[in-house]
Amino acid sequence: MSKTQERIDAAPNGPSVQGRVAGPVAPPRVSARRRRPGVIALSLALIAAGGAGVAVLLFQVGDRTDVVTVVRDVEVGQVLTARDLGRASVALDADVKAVRVDDLKSVVGKRAAVELKPGSLLAPSQVTKDALVKAGEQLVPIGLEPKQIPATALVPGQKVELVHVPAQGATDTGAGGGGGSGGAPRTVEGRVVKASGAAPGTGVVVVDVATAVADGPTAAAWEAAGTLRLVLAAPDGS
Repeated sequence: MSKTQERIDAAPNGPSVQGRVAGPVAPPRVSARRRRPGVIALSLALIAAGGAGVAVLLFQVGDRTDVVTVVRDVEVGQVLTARDLGRASVALDADVKAVRVDDLKSVVGKRAAVELKPGSLLAPSQVTKDALVKAGEQLVPIGLEPKQIPATALVPGQKVELVHVPAQGATDTGAGGGGGSGGAPRTVEGRVVKASGAAPGTGVVVVDVATAVADGPTAAAWEAAGTLRLVLAAPDGS
């Protein structure tokens, strides 16, 4: 036997290694993922809720009302003009009362029943066709110090009583007087037309009160003498 043949026979695997054909490789087994019905149901519920929310939002955006707005400062009693008013399209709550754009012409020429500020919606109750000081009335300005101002806000149209409080030891026989020192104090009926803000430093509030013509000078004399007090009347005026 030749040395070459001996080396071939001594090879570990011999010629059969070269003739071996590799078989197909099996793919790794992947276990199927377990389905979770609870997670699927929750996902569907969230999708449905999101769709409903979008639908409601689109409905609210589409359901808008054209209303009248205030674009300039308007004092109490001032006649409204077209320049004082604007318009806006808003999603209006059913409980909110606002003048519709279709009724804009009906409020032009009326008077502001309250002080109007830019950016606010105009409500029907904020305008009036009547003069704030009517025939047979006079306007009396009343200055109130901080301790004399009611905690309840004073608003136009509110009924009040102007009470004469004589100085200590004095009798009620001055201007507009007539009552004795032990009698009931004199009063004058009035109606708030406007109340200013508190003055810087002093805190004094000026209230314009409409009174009967016969009572105007009396109330003015009480105010000048510092013997006048303002009292809120009952809502029904009694």
